[in-house]
Amino acid sequence: MALTTSAYAAHSETTPLSPWSFERREPNANDVLIEILYCGVCHTDIHFVRNEWQNAVYPMVPGHEIVGRVRQVGSAVTRWHVGDAVGVGCFVDSCRECAPCQAGEEQYCQNGATFTYNSSERDGGAITYGGYSSQITVDENYVVRVPESLPLDAAAPLLCAGITTYSPMRHFGVKPGMRVAVVGLGGLGHMAIKFAKAFGAHVTVISQSERKREDAMKLGADDYVASSDPAMFEVNAGRFEFILDTVSAPHDLNAYLSLLGLDGRMVLVGLPEPTPVAAFPLIFQRRSLSGSLIGGIRETQEMLDFCAKHGIVCDIEVIPISAINEAYERMLKSDVRYRFVIDIASLKQG
Repeated sequence: MALTTSAYAAHSETTPLSPWSFERREPNANDVLIEILYCGVCHTDIHFVRNEWQNAVYPMVPGHEIVGRVRQVGSAVTRWHVGDAVGVGCFVDSCRECAPCQAGEEQYCQNGATFTYNSSERDGGAITYGGYSSQITVDENYVVRVPESLPLDAAAPLLCAGITTYSPMRHFGVKPGMRVAVVGLGGLGHMAIKFAKAFGAHVTVISQSERKREDAMKLGADDYVASSDPAMFEVNAGRFEFILDTVSAPHDLNAYLSLLGLDGRMVLVGLPEPTPVAAFPLIFQRRSLSGSLIGGIRETQEMLDFCAKHGIVCDIEVIPISAINEAYERMLKSDVRYRFVIDIASLKQG
């Protein structure tokens, strides 16, 4: 028996999101049914809803920063119990057989992970629908535990913005005393500051203007540099050991590479338009340019436990789901500090 589920959906790339209902599957033996309490709003949602990557499937229910409580478990489920606080991130399945999956890096599944929305189930049939909805059915192996010490609303964006910035710092070994720069101060950048500080790094924020200096320092940054200053790149040449670039707008990667010292590494977690990368900035100081995509289930759980230990959550603005279209427009104007989170109770009340 299918489960009727309330949601907000996009029906085309040009129409606003609006109320919709659809059917979720009843939990199979290894599934859990989660009552969704909060869902973060990611800029990726806008890209998908407006078909900016030319792969949208409508109707579309966005949302991949999901926090809720287990309401029902399948007969073979051993890890979860009714009432557990849990999260679901950017993917809900993978092939489980390739080398990345075997290593707990399901996000890099060589046969393609099944994403939380706008994706196909492993059998190639049903389309997945995301967290702008009242409930979700997920295989127990693709669910993470939300520590009870974390507020559930502010924990929701950790499932994307959090793990996206934690994973490269953890993987590439950010450590105490390391000189780290965070490029961009938004949903990703503000989390990057918190994680880098928790890892013990000396953190400099690089943003376009002086407008966000006060915010950066309140978040824990040690220094702040405005990239609009023509002398910035010369004055800070070779200064950093690690740069996390969170910006998706076009910018000159070569200029930022010049800020790295010997053996420095820059990691992209934003998705800017293609930019030519010259060999000289890489070769002459043995610098590296890398990319990073979210994290696997194991690392996402590690990140949540790290957040609980260090008291790290996202800075959020909670909204009713009826405000989602306005929230999208505000996000495009950077008018949020720093992540919108939908109170799904507003969907049930509506």
